[in-house]
Amino acid sequence: MKKWPMIIIAVGFIGMALAFTLGQILPHLRASTSGMEVDITDPELIEEGEYIARTADCVACHTTLNGEEYAGGLPMLTPLGAVYSTNITPDNDTGIGTYSFDDFNNAVKHGVRQDQSALYPAMPYPSYQIMPDEDVAAMYAYFMSGVAAVSLPNRDSELPPVFNWRWPLAYWQALFAPKREFVAEADDPILARGQYLVEGPGHCGSCHTERGLGFQEVALSNLDSDHYLSGAVIDGWRAKSLRGEHRGLGTWHTDELVEFLKTGRTDVTAAFGAMAEVVEDSTQYMTDSDLHAMSAYLKTLSPAPGKEVTLPPKEDITTQKLLDGAYDSRGAILYAEYCQVCHRADGKGVPRIFPALDGNSAVYSHNADSVLQITLSGGRMPDTPHDRMAFTMPEFINLSDADIAEVVNYVRNSWTNQASEIGVDDVVQMRDFLNKKPKTATDLPPDLSVTAAAEGANP
Repeated sequence: MKKWPMIIIAVGFIGMALAFTLGQILPHLRASTSGMEVDITDPELIEEGEYIARTADCVACHTTLNGEEYAGGLPMLTPLGAVYSTNITPDNDTGIGTYSFDDFNNAVKHGVRQDQSALYPAMPYPSYQIMPDEDVAAMYAYFMSGVAAVSLPNRDSELPPVFNWRWPLAYWQALFAPKREFVAEADDPILARGQYLVEGPGHCGSCHTERGLGFQEVALSNLDSDHYLSGAVIDGWRAKSLRGEHRGLGTWHTDELVEFLKTGRTDVTAAFGAMAEVVEDSTQYMTDSDLHAMSAYLKTLSPAPGKEVTLPPKEDITTQKLLDGAYDSRGAILYAEYCQVCHRADGKGVPRIFPALDGNSAVYSHNADSVLQITLSGGRMPDTPHDRMAFTMPEFINLSDADIAEVVNYVRNSWTNQASEIGVDDVVQMRDFLNKKPKTATDLPPDLSVTAAAEGANP
């Protein structure tokens, strides 16, 4: 009988050894050799690669606040700790200067590093996998010849032991990042182009699709499931549904989407949080034809399962009460004191300057995280040459938890808005999250309320 514990321990060690061995082999099976020769000195290829890198928004994750472009070090929060983006400049010692095209292609499309270990799934290689080798080759030329080399060592993750091992990631890739190719849903070349940009380089699903228990996107395309792009919570923000229900894109027109992706604003709303960075770093640089293709494709998506296609009509009794000074709740008093000067008594704001709160689906989303976060920590609009100024919303972190809950509930249920109410505990949780959250490019201090863009300044 005394032998059984030793036998069990031995079997366990053998099992771990086999798992480790397979974990070392699997990346080799995923890696591929293209045999493609890339002229990294071709100026046209470099220019094409820069555009493709913009559509893939590489700069957003691989650049820190006030850091050198593509030098890495940006923290990406996970439930277990931060993972830091890597240096992808052509520096030989700390970047990708020694990468061949095949090394680069395998990292981008298959999540396999030059040393054959697996990349963390914070890198959206499940989406990039549908990109053709020719596009990745253009990106390779750009990163090798169009990006300045920066010597900056990569940072280790803050994941706890076991979870920071890389060899188990090979199993994650086998389960959740299967090899796949782009399959167009429609014969229309415009819709097919839009689908490709959304599903592939744009990797919209990385933020706007729910994650499963293994941190995998529950669907990688609309053909997989109509839960694709149905909304998710990431980094404390509610990434809204991009499907056709009322709280998603059901009330948007294609031209509004194009305008939003190009400038970061419409007459009703403005990009904030991570989406502001997407506009600044990526979509503002895209051609009008590509933006139209993406917007047209998004408008073909059916409503997400179980979500309201329309909301019942609601009469606006809020505006007149505010104009009359009839403050019938603590939330009304707080709104009049802190919010009304910008967002107005009718909740309509000022077109392209102060976003509307009434009829803004980001405000009355079922999940209030975005409203809570921007109320507590503030935020700024994307800075693009399409508007003279980029405005910043100040933080109201000094208000009590009870007051934050009151004013957020007031905004989410006034005018024609209809939403579930939050509690003080929700504010406490968000405040605690923000205290631990690293600052990003859109988390500016409130004294930088307006930045001039009249001179054509670009990020």
